[in-house]
Amino acid sequence: MSNKEKRRKNRIVSLQFKTIAVILIAIIILSSIVVTISYNVYSSTMDRHYKTLASNLAKTAATQLSAEDVLRYYDEVKKIGTYDDDKYWGDEAYRAEYDKKAEAIKDDKYQKMLDTLFDIKDNNDVEFLYVQKLEGNYCTYIFDADRADDRCQLGTTHEVSGPTKETKNPENGIPAFITNDAYGWLVTSMEPVKDENGNPVALVGVDISMNEIMNDREEYLHSVLIFIGVAAILLCFLIVLSVTFTVIKPVNKLSYAARNFVESRNEEHTGSSVLSKLRIKTGDEVETLCDSIQQMERDLNEYIRHLTTVTAEKERIGAELELATRIQADMLPNIFPAFPSRKDFDIHASMTPAKEVGGDFYDFFLVDDTHLAMVIADVSGKGVPAALFMMMSKILIQNAVMVGNSPAEALTAVNNQICSNNREEMFVTVWLGIVDLKSGLMTAANAGHEKPIIKAPDGSFEFYKDRHGFVIGGMGGINYKEYEIKLEKGSKLFIYTDGVAEATDKNNELFGVERTVDALNGAKDEAPDAIIKHVKECVDEFVGTAPQFDDLTMLCFEYVGLDDNELCIDATLENVDLAIDFVNNRAEELPLSEKDRHMIDIAVDEIVSNVARYAYKDEVGKVTVQFSSDDEGIEITVTDSGAPYNPLEKEDPDVTLSIEERGIGGYGIFIVKKVMDEINYEYTDNKNVLKMRKNYKSI
Repeated sequence: MSNKEKRRKNRIVSLQFKTIAVILIAIIILSSIVVTISYNVYSSTMDRHYKTLASNLAKTAATQLSAEDVLRYYDEVKKIGTYDDDKYWGDEAYRAEYDKKAEAIKDDKYQKMLDTLFDIKDNNDVEFLYVQKLEGNYCTYIFDADRADDRCQLGTTHEVSGPTKETKNPENGIPAFITNDAYGWLVTSMEPVKDENGNPVALVGVDISMNEIMNDREEYLHSVLIFIGVAAILLCFLIVLSVTFTVIKPVNKLSYAARNFVESRNEEHTGSSVLSKLRIKTGDEVETLCDSIQQMERDLNEYIRHLTTVTAEKERIGAELELATRIQADMLPNIFPAFPSRKDFDIHASMTPAKEVGGDFYDFFLVDDTHLAMVIADVSGKGVPAALFMMMSKILIQNAVMVGNSPAEALTAVNNQICSNNREEMFVTVWLGIVDLKSGLMTAANAGHEKPIIKAPDGSFEFYKDRHGFVIGGMGGINYKEYEIKLEKGSKLFIYTDGVAEATDKNNELFGVERTVDALNGAKDEAPDAIIKHVKECVDEFVGTAPQFDDLTMLCFEYVGLDDNELCIDATLENVDLAIDFVNNRAEELPLSEKDRHMIDIAVDEIVSNVARYAYKDEVGKVTVQFSSDDEGIEITVTDSGAPYNPLEKEDPDVTLSIEERGIGGYGIFIVKKVMDEINYEYTDNKNVLKMRKNYKSI
């Protein structure tokens, strides 16, 4: 037998065991209820009978006694003195003397009443019959119809307890009660002996033994339990047998057929499975279950064929969405630091889409060496349509800016382009700003987007109330307005989409603009990347386990400004003197000789002039001159974004030849090499960087 067959057999036995267990539990519960009810009915009936019997006998005995004589006997016995039970049974002399005095009290009436009590006791199978007089918490025996030597003598006094003590006004009688003490099971009833005025003067107590009744109860209980146990075993056997043939075996057939169906899927089964051939005719729900499972097999075969097709299509769409996600991510600047060679500003951004692809986007790019454009936008809708519209909008905005348009002009042009062919009526909110990196002056325009948040160098982040225009794509022919903001060195700009402020937690509470500003100020002195990370952490902590509702896009820009020891100018011959004056002003207080100063001017003139003539061909580009000094000398760095060119690779002219033999050209860089102590070149970040050094020791 295989392991699978063994496991199957174990499951069948387990089902039978559960069936037996359920039946046994049900029978035990029902039997317990039946036994409990019948036993309680039997017990309560017998208890009521014997309580009534005891009460009636006590009342009968009370009517046979003379209240006046009982009081007389009580008064006379009290004259004898206090009865001492310990001395009575421990001291024979005391007992003999006390009995003599008690016997003197007894007369013919006393003996006649005692004989009457004995008749009642003997004729009604009474265990104890006595008469007591209550006084406070003690009782004094007047009569005790008992032939035993330890009977209570006339005048015997005991402290009352039990129901006698607990009953209010016990002299009026004590309801019958059952006890189990040293004398066995007894039912006790105490009824008053009343005088001619109806006042109680003593109590007659009747004790009837219930030991036989209690034994009968036990025998009854044992008989019922044995009968129910045998009946339960027979009933359980019959039910298990019935369940096995009507439920378990048909279910096993269904289980085997279902398992065969699953295994046969790997063999391209085509309708001849054991399940389809199964025939169960029980005429009940099991037969209905078999028919339902066979129908399920047919439906499942059809569903699997459909699911195979859908899964293949879904995998294809999933692969395309994954590719679209990567393409979208690659469309946005995602390598940081974005401009590692630029020290005059820092910028960082992030975009977390709500779906595989998003409709938000950000962008930043250098229009030229001194102007940086920043864009953040939010397209209506989500998913692939919004992503396509986003990519189109991003390209149009960048193209409009790169051709020289101001922010307002760029948004106006893009809006007209989109509105000319926008049948889906989608739109995008856009904030566009262009910063002059030399002066810090930013020109911006807002097409229905969130307000920017700005931090002054020594202040905190605050909202800037800018002028809003209509969304891009909403209506053609709109002329957008722009505004200017002067960014001081150290200022920071934060722009974002509504996915930040509208992030929602599990209680549908929004993150809000106030929390956004608080999050920014929580890291206001950090770099842009750290600020964005902190805001994202604050949003995530607030949202918790709630799903992301909207794209989350942020951009942070810090304006550092140009160093005083750096000059960025148009690479033209007219600006060469500006470069020379810049270097002279920085080196004015340094220990350089007039000859060295003149040589430095020649070197700067030669290098900057070469950039103006050859680096950008027919276009006008930028050239940057940086000046630094230390204890040993000065260093001048000239940087341009023109075509790669290493002047140090040019061979030096042979000065030993005549002018006619040497030819014209090649002397400029040769002179620079001679007048400067060190000169180095590298091409990095698409820029030519030439460094020249002049040491003070040459003075």
